[in-house]
Amino acid sequence: MKSPEDNKTSASEHPFQRALLINIGLIVVAAFLIIWLALAWLDVWTSHGKYDTVPQVKGLSYDLAVGQLESAGFEVELADSVYDSKTRPGTVVEQNPKVGTKVKEGRVVYLTITAFEPKMVVVPMLTDVSERQARSVLEALGIKQVRSVKVPSEYKDLVIRVSRDGVPLTPGARIPVNSVVTLDVGEGYAVADSIDADVTSPAEDQDYSHYFD
Repeated sequence: MKSPEDNKTSASEHPFQRALLINIGLIVVAAFLIIWLALAWLDVWTSHGKYDTVPQVKGLSYDLAVGQLESAGFEVELADSVYDSKTRPGTVVEQNPKVGTKVKEGRVVYLTITAFEPKMVVVPMLTDVSERQARSVLEALGIKQVRSVKVPSEYKDLVIRVSRDGVPLTPGARIPVNSVVTLDVGEGYAVADSIDADVTSPAEDQDYSHYFD
């Protein structure tokens, strides 16, 4: 049988337990409320669920493309330029992300345009090598217009001289990639033809890698 003192102690403990449970409940509710508010704020901050569709700007001038993209809420950066003689300079030829892509508001769109001037390349040593090798080197540099002119020489198919518009090209010269390069190639004497029709030079073993961009 409980004494009056035990009943008094038990009665005093109940209000304390209730207060403790109420405080714990309030803390849990406050924690959930804080988490909910944080997630709601994060959604607003990151524009969760809101997307913009990238418009088509390929084929437009760079200025017009920038105007359209910025008015649609995008940022624009010029990624690269390529030379194309068949396309008006300053025309957008590539965009990233592609047209129709759904992206976050304010996303950067990277544009590639046609260059206003052709790319410049450095001409390496091309004399005393075979015509075939000289052509391969020039084409690797991006020079597609290469002419060959046969000139008197005992070395058949060996490059004797390299020129552009009649001006000799020395190693290290910088020329536009759309230049027409002329190779003076040895035609080989009759005696040389009967002995060896494919005379080459040790210069063919040269390393041209440092001339490439």
